[in-house]
Amino acid sequence: MTSLRQSSHYRWMVVSRVLAAVVGGYALASSAMVLLALLWPLPKAEAVAASTMLSFLLYALIIIWIFTVKRLKTVWLGLIFSTAVCSGLSWLLLSGAAQ
Repeated sequence: MTSLRQSSHYRWMVVSRVLAAVVGGYALASSAMVLLALLWPLPKAEAVAASTMLSFLLYALIIIWIFTVKRLKTVWLGLIFSTAVCSGLSWLLLSGAAQ
């Protein structure tokens, strides 16, 4: 029974990492893309295109990071915190531009 419990625990850890990579990685890459598009001193269309291309590299690096970190708690906290910071800064930049 113990090996079955350990196997089940391991599978849930893998499922959590895959979910973090797919959903959390996408959320972080897209929020970082928006922030970069707002910060780059380029014409708006070029800034969006450049940040979009860079976001593919960032997404791949995030996925690699997720599967190399030992603690799953560190992965989730890092994703949530980083996404919140990028989203918050983007919101501040957009709300400042509207005034």
